[in-house]
Amino acid sequence: MSQQLRNVMTSDVVTVNETQSVQEAAALMSEKNIGAIPVVNNSGQMTGIITDRDITLRATAQGEAAQTPVSQVMTAQRVVQATTEMEVEQAAQLMAQQQIRRLPVVENENIVGMVSLGDLAVDKQHDQKAGQALSSISTPSAPQQ
Repeated sequence: MSQQLRNVMTSDVVTVNETQSVQEAAALMSEKNIGAIPVVNNSGQMTGIITDRDITLRATAQGEAAQTPVSQVMTAQRVVQATTEMEVEQAAQLMAQQQIRRLPVVENENIVGMVSLGDLAVDKQHDQKAGQALSSISTPSAPQQ
């Protein structure tokens, strides 16, 4: 039987405003033990997502200061999103295709939840789908020359 994301998503989502600093985002990630935070504007609409990888590659590696606004290092274009009505199988397939581990769930352009591979893996009904998605996401790559 199919299950919708609303039934497996984490609905207590931590967000940051696009004007907050990278340091604030990193501190929230550390405090909440998470690797991605949706970025919202003053209206509460999702404008992007910032990941621990974004902070490492777009801020730290570039010598950007900790006070750099989130908007300068977040992923803003083509942020892959899901809806609460999307079926878990569709979400796992989307995550595999896009090679992402976390999927924001939106309703009326507002963030209402997050689904991670971990959310799918702990549910026995969906752990095989999570494994398949992880296998697709974790394709080996070689360092760039």
